[in-house]
Amino acid sequence: MTLTAPAADAPASGHPPAVETKGLTKLYPGDILAVDGLDLVVERGEIFGLLGPNGAGKTTTAGMLTTRVIPTAGSAFVGGVDVVARPADAKRLIGVVPQTNTLDRSLSVWENLYFHGRFFGMDTKSARSEATRLLEQFRLSERRDAPVMALSGGMAQRLMVARAVMHRPSVLFLDEPTAGLDPQSRIALWDILGELHVDGQTILLTTHYMEEADQLCDRVAIIDQGRVVALDTPAGLKGSVGADTTVKVTASGDLDRLAGILHSEIAGATEVTVVSEAVLLGVRGSLGVLPAVVQAAERHGFSVTDLSMSETTLETVFISLTGKDLRE
Repeated sequence: MTLTAPAADAPASGHPPAVETKGLTKLYPGDILAVDGLDLVVERGEIFGLLGPNGAGKTTTAGMLTTRVIPTAGSAFVGGVDVVARPADAKRLIGVVPQTNTLDRSLSVWENLYFHGRFFGMDTKSARSEATRLLEQFRLSERRDAPVMALSGGMAQRLMVARAVMHRPSVLFLDEPTAGLDPQSRIALWDILGELHVDGQTILLTTHYMEEADQLCDRVAIIDQGRVVALDTPAGLKGSVGADTTVKVTASGDLDRLAGILHSEIAGATEVTVVSEAVLLGVRGSLGVLPAVVQAAERHGFSVTDLSMSETTLETVFISLTGKDLRE
């Protein structure tokens, strides 16, 4: 059973995007602007990431797209269906995995899937077979009859994803899907999402883990203060800063002055930012850069207390755009 948007909502030329927002805005009481005029298009079959620090507006955006939060202004469409004007139709097209565990504790693992399918109109035979198939796909068959309270955090998260795709939604929304999971459980969930993607499932996920966005997403929108500050493929975003290496320098003294010195004296330096009591220096090429940084700092009276070098990441992109640490 595949649910699709009513034909009346589709434009004459082909299918509408999986998700589209136009000027989407949410203003909470107290003049708290959580989302500020968001324009997004998520194509069918892609994994699209909303990446940003806590409080950037990611969860509010997901809430508006899944009908849980009413926008203050603008519009949002899922599969061509207006989520505000027609929330009931929109809900048939979406699967949602929230940050909190919403599994039914009175049901077994298998029953959580079966009754979800029945709720969405699947017949008994289809719901039974699909629940069993999903337990196998999500590596939960051995826990079929267990109470959900007996599941580990990683298993519970996998079960929530399985439940969300039980009715084969057009778009799967994941809000911070691996928050609080151990590395092994996180990688296991990444593998599952990769399998769903191969099968053509459209996925929109929010995260503040840059590695997660880099690993999973076809495209990423970096959000800060409710606005999109950059949108591209992970490779495109990392290439946009013009540096392939980031040097982190910790030293005592005036770090703004040190930043200026390093930017002007280090060969290949493209940008520099002071964040979290350290200087982040973006450079092209890495050969000999660490000794050069130490020497330049010492020539100007700075004592370097810590020094590290890494490849450019999405966190580097975010810091270059906002001057903020992505993990705040």
